[in-house]
Amino acid sequence: MESRHLFTFLAVVEAGSFTRAAQRLDYAQSSITAQIQALETELGQPLFDRIGKRILLTDAGRRLLPYAQEISRMHDLAQQALHPEAELAGSLRIGAPESLAAFRLPGIIQEFRGRYPAVQITLKPGVCWELADSVRSGELDVAFLLQPETEYKDLTTTTLIHEAMALVAQLNHPLCLLPEIEPRHLMNETILHTETGCTYRTLFEQYLHQHGVFPDPKLEFWSIEAIKQCVISGLGISFLPLITVRKELEEGRLARLNWNHNMQRVATQTAVYHKKWISPALEEFLNLVQKHAARWREDITDTAKQA
Repeated sequence: MESRHLFTFLAVVEAGSFTRAAQRLDYAQSSITAQIQALETELGQPLFDRIGKRILLTDAGRRLLPYAQEISRMHDLAQQALHPEAELAGSLRIGAPESLAAFRLPGIIQEFRGRYPAVQITLKPGVCWELADSVRSGELDVAFLLQPETEYKDLTTTTLIHEAMALVAQLNHPLCLLPEIEPRHLMNETILHTETGCTYRTLFEQYLHQHGVFPDPKLEFWSIEAIKQCVISGLGISFLPLITVRKELEEGRLARLNWNHNMQRVATQTAVYHKKWISPALEEFLNLVQKHAARWREDITDTAKQA
């Protein structure tokens, strides 16, 4: 099996078409087609379904993909090992739930790209269990997880920070007048939820159910930004990580309700497959993550002192 055929296969997957892959690799499209056909002949199975102008991975293509990605990554590592003085290059595939992708990772990625512009970064959103599975399969190099502190047999996790949560409402909501919110107060409230599978949504619902509270109606959104705007408009209340609503609270566009219950805490963790070779790029990225996490913890300490 020729490695260049695998690299061409990856280029087609990433580009989404033979034409764009040819442009990216500076090949004739006929060369791309010939290499994919040679790979399919060697494997004895088609790798793509060609539906009109669209191409989709077959089951064989999906099974080949993580191995091709690993071979490509090892190719980059071999080059770096033989030329350690060269500029740090390669690729990083990072996964994170929306709240962390939007409010924790931008500063890290911006600084990393400023230092190592030759490293290609791909960011994949998802819920925690999906991201953990993607790390196991090799689809991701590292995942950021937002959940109760969790240890896995096959993943190396590092806790970066325990995240504060906030129950938020419109500024003039009647619940703002209560000195403390009890689960029973939410019985007839509209709850605006993140997508199914979100860890802190699950924890919140489980806590309410344990106290015999089953709010109805409840609405589900795919976007935290959409939830915030709907809360501001008075459509309902929501339970979100404090980092996602801090700006709106400081600007007086949202109210934080007095929800002081001892629910299970959530933490931001990194997860890497325990047998994974840590590339120079990934090592530098994880070191930078630790530096930013130290700043996050200092920020929490300073805020607590001011309070």
